[in-house]
Amino acid sequence: MARVSFNDSEIDFLNKNEACRIATCHDGIPHVVPVSYIFENGSFFIATDYKTKKYENIKRNKTAALVVDRYSSVGNSALCIQGTAETIESGQEFSRLYKKFHDRFEWVRLDPWKEGEAPFIKVTPTNKVSWGLE
Repeated sequence: MARVSFNDSEIDFLNKNEACRIATCHDGIPHVVPVSYIFENGSFFIATDYKTKKYENIKRNKTAALVVDRYSSVGNSALCIQGTAETIESGQEFSRLYKKFHDRFEWVRLDPWKEGEAPFIKVTPTNKVSWGLE
């Protein structure tokens, strides 16, 4: 499958935001929750806990969707992606991501965790659509 590319406006929009909604699904029942993310090298990284429905769903069904949006009375902007999810639970990639999340998000600094206590989810886009971005 071809890699999804992002134009400069989309990359700028993604880097200026820090929250999105992730949708996962199991047994035909969708589950959508707001999460913090980091966008890097064309993929989205999200911290989660082992006891969350999104983690449970991704272990059973690797498909996910994300929306990053900004709505106001003067105009709407959004980027929606569909993709494949995987978990990162340990090792150098986990450590690298943890440092990035720790540096960027105060909630991580206030409630830190260690390898083995909570994983990251990586969503690799397979499809995208955006609007209102210039």
